[in-house]
Amino acid sequence: MPEARELEPHRSELVGYCYRMLGSPFEAEDAVQETLMRAWRSLDRFDEHRASLRTWLYSIATNVCLDMLRSAQRRARAMDLGPQAQAGPDLGPPLPESAWVQPIPDGRVVRADGDPAEVAAQRETIRLAFVAALQHLPPRQRAVLILRDVLCWKADEVARLLDSSVASVTSALQRARATLRTVPVAPAEPYRPMDEEQRRLLARYCDAFERYDVESLVSLLHEDATTSMPPFPWWRRGRAEIREMLLAAGRPCEGARLLPTVANGSPAFAQYLPTGPYGRHEPFALVVLSLSGGLIIELTTYLDAGRLFPVFGLPSGEEAEALFR
Repeated sequence: MPEARELEPHRSELVGYCYRMLGSPFEAEDAVQETLMRAWRSLDRFDEHRASLRTWLYSIATNVCLDMLRSAQRRARAMDLGPQAQAGPDLGPPLPESAWVQPIPDGRVVRADGDPAEVAAQRETIRLAFVAALQHLPPRQRAVLILRDVLCWKADEVARLLDSSVASVTSALQRARATLRTVPVAPAEPYRPMDEEQRRLLARYCDAFERYDVESLVSLLHEDATTSMPPFPWWRRGRAEIREMLLAAGRPCEGARLLPTVANGSPAFAQYLPTGPYGRHEPFALVVLSLSGGLIIELTTYLDAGRLFPVFGLPSGEEAEALFR
């Protein structure tokens, strides 16, 4: 019989699995905590002749996620919720956190010391666009597709995990793949931290944003780039439309400072604004970028800094101010 300490090494991959299922780092952590608790309570009933410890944990995690999804609405990105916004200051009413696919730090789900090809594949399958596309699938189809196409389990392994047949799993996988083909996912290149071209692009973005140089910012965007700002359903597509929006907004982010991080296999920045006492910089937003062809193809600005910054281990305003000096 395995010991409780043998459960913990599986936490990271379970978080990655539950995140793809649920679309929220908060719910994924809750699901994994519940999974490990159920496993710990049932260790005396675990039969290693029927399944490996890893398979058993995935079976529990799948049931936990399916339970959580039973009454949940589909999480989405702004582009999935309606047409792009018209020019003007109105962002629309904010939607609850449960409406959105939320970002997750790479470190929670990707092993930095893993095989480079495997790490690249893991990053690709936690991209915001891919996780949002998964949310279009019914929960059991979602589980089948993740287990088969992302984690590369065999059909008979998935059938045993779901207490189903190979034929049923194969059919569910075919339907899931067909659905995903109808969901547009913008192409994006993998994040390569050591790639000099990407590093120059991100440095130029950071410099232009901190100076709030609209023309320089726009020059870094793909002609079909999109931008959105959860929790508002507002979004816009196109370099010209984004330029128009930036110029019309005035200078709301003047004096901002950025700190680099990584989210969903993509480069990201913690944004701080000088809104604190004596102009101290305070957490404002987490900006996740997608890159393609040496340009920025998507900008997602999550305004819920109070919830997200602790998840990413980002400094508070006072701590960040010391870094900016």
